[in-house]
Amino acid sequence: MRLQKYLSQSGIASRRKSEELIKQGRVKVNNKVVREMGIKIDPKLHEIKVDNKIIRTKRRKVYIKINKPKGYISSISDPFNRPTVMDLIDKDLRMGLYPVGRLDYNSEGLIILTNDGALTYKLTHPKYEIPKTYIVEVEGIPALDEINRLRKGVKIDDDGIITLPAHVNIKNIVNNNAVLEIIIREGKKRQIRKMCESIGHPVISLKRTQIGELALGDLPLGEWRFLDENEIQYMKGI
Repeated sequence: MRLQKYLSQSGIASRRKSEELIKQGRVKVNNKVVREMGIKIDPKLHEIKVDNKIIRTKRRKVYIKINKPKGYISSISDPFNRPTVMDLIDKDLRMGLYPVGRLDYNSEGLIILTNDGALTYKLTHPKYEIPKTYIVEVEGIPALDEINRLRKGVKIDDDGIITLPAHVNIKNIVNNNAVLEIIIREGKKRQIRKMCESIGHPVISLKRTQIGELALGDLPLGEWRFLDENEIQYMKGI
């Protein structure tokens, strides 16, 4: 296995950043600084260090956030060969990672990729009620009584499912359409779209901006990055 690939798969950095670490002389193989690109290593035979810290052969937990664009599926594969969120990250990082939470094909915004099963469980199981924040443009301008219906809970399926109470506010008006901030504590399939349809104001655009206190921030559309230490500690503390 090439050294930069091993570093990437270990969750140290992306493939490109791993190459930069090697060029900067921050990587050692058996206590010798290596600056050569493409050197092959065997994790069972070689001790790898970055900044003098040993990189264990067991893959550590990886936490990535992505700003998903429209036109991507929130899964690791698609039977119709449509692009998935996995196509947005380095190939060397994909093994063992799974997207957490749903965002449909026509929605965009924050998605977490991780190999941490415990965190995935907490973020997706209804009993934890982790809040998720969305910015949603809808057709027309909902009246106050319609907004209050969303806040209290609405029926979204023929089987009588009623949504949990939600935080809903009108943030802006654009071309006679309302831009809503909606915060929900559950994650039923196409829930936001069904909620808005139930009050007669279909969704024009939908973007998730926050999961719990983890914010999308200024991450560009279609880009990704590893969570920083503070973000990781927050996620582990959920």
